[in-house]
Amino acid sequence: MILQENLARIKNGLPTGCRLIAVSKTHPASAIAEAYALGHRIFGENKVQELVPKYEQLPKDIEWHLIGHLQTNKVKYIAPFVHLIHSVDSFKLLEEINKQGKKNNRTISCLLQVYIAAEDTKFGLSDSELFALLDNPALPALENISIKGLMGMASLTASTEQIRKEFAHLKNLFDTLLNKTLPPQFSLQELSMGMSSDYPIAIEQGSTYIRVGSAIFGNRNYTTA
Repeated sequence: MILQENLARIKNGLPTGCRLIAVSKTHPASAIAEAYALGHRIFGENKVQELVPKYEQLPKDIEWHLIGHLQTNKVKYIAPFVHLIHSVDSFKLLEEINKQGKKNNRTISCLLQVYIAAEDTKFGLSDSELFALLDNPALPALENISIKGLMGMASLTASTEQIRKEFAHLKNLFDTLLNKTLPPQFSLQELSMGMSSDYPIAIEQGSTYIRVGSAIFGNRNYTTA
């Protein structure tokens, strides 16, 4: 009942064009099945080693998102089914996703993760690295990827103004890209930002995907992961 109330509260507050990714990391497949029974279909995991067994156990119409840091040697495990990889932070990773997409005869959708936080624990491209990636002459040859937009994680801080500033910066980068001539792999539609602690600010700043875990499922359950 609590999960149902949490889902309803968050989804009822979403504007048109913004979708909820229920982040199920460290929670058992049974918790996802409960949310699924309530009609939710979009789920996110941080780790490949959690995502794959849950994919295998649960209904195949679930839309799975990989939202955590992704190592190149793990791409092959999710390439056959992942809906969207949010955390692409290097050209090398893009090349591997393209390679695995080709092997699986599919185009894999990705977001470029941008480093927007004022702390050292987050991954992502700097602004200059982002624009350098766009200009990489090898990018047009990657025919099995589709870059749908940007992702970012704000600082873990009580300052709503700091969080708002960081999300606004990511939205400004997104808008800048919309006005550039980009390689054909780009189909900019998505801005992934906002988690349990800051998603209302992300929505205010134009997020199209919010990634919410504990506000739906409760505190992380490390014993059942």
